[in-house]
Amino acid sequence: MKFKLEDAVIQEVLLPPEFGSVQLFVKREDRIHEHVSGNKYRKLLYNLKAAKDGGFDTLLTFGGAFSNHIAAVAAAGQAQGFKTIGVIRGEELTYKVADNPTLKFAKECGMQFQFVTREDYRYKTSPEFIEQLETRFGSFYLVPEGGTNELAVKGCEEILKDVQDDFDYICCAVGTGGTISGLINGSSSAQKILGFPALKGGFLSKDISKFARNTNWSLIEDYHFGGYAKINEDLISFINQFKKQYQIPLDPVYTGKMMYGILDLIKKGYFPKQSKILAIHTGGLQGIAGMNINLKRKQLPIID
Repeated sequence: MKFKLEDAVIQEVLLPPEFGSVQLFVKREDRIHEHVSGNKYRKLLYNLKAAKDGGFDTLLTFGGAFSNHIAAVAAAGQAQGFKTIGVIRGEELTYKVADNPTLKFAKECGMQFQFVTREDYRYKTSPEFIEQLETRFGSFYLVPEGGTNELAVKGCEEILKDVQDDFDYICCAVGTGGTISGLINGSSSAQKILGFPALKGGFLSKDISKFARNTNWSLIEDYHFGGYAKINEDLISFINQFKKQYQIPLDPVYTGKMMYGILDLIKKGYFPKQSKILAIHTGGLQGIAGMNINLKRKQLPIID
């Protein structure tokens, strides 16, 4: 697979005068690859290498119905010659693959599915659950849900590898904590890393602390819009207007919420004057199609 790292450019967002002297830039990690973009490329990079070095021919991972991670593992596995298995949350999805853009794409990439109930899915990390999967599928390289492990963090540390140190703030959306952990480890001590969780609950700090070697970070927990994959018409309108104005597409689960939060904080004077902010676009755009299905069902506006 050809990854176009040169396309992960830094793009300035020219803010209107009312935003003051704060400067905002976006690192377009979403442009690395059509199907394995952003933090998914970073997280899988060293895991795929470890799988090959370990002699594995199969990748197994976990995810929900519209998981960016599931889609990326399926695409990367196909490109690198791995068989792939997706353990999917929600037994009711067994006969709905053709109606689900994410699962349909993963299946076209050769991914085999194991659908489990939401109750059983809670035990996905238990030794007994993994042993059952090994009994059914044989030997496999296990990639955690969301892709976060030490090798994933190592890959995410490289996001800032060629970035100037003159950015005062580095911002990113947060799901499982792997991306922000890599950014923390890859940042300079003078920079502040701000994470915008896509989930509510306040439990991420402990997970991030397992991997982060520095303390120059904090979580902004006011922009999850009610929880994971929860959105409203205000967020939809913001995402569509942002794309129209800056030609930068945002997804509704992660980067849309992050960017909404960044601009709201700038308006509120959170950032000191003349601050220079770098937002990391972590991809996830494949999820828009699935979200639009739900929005149409609820008779809400869709994402362009």
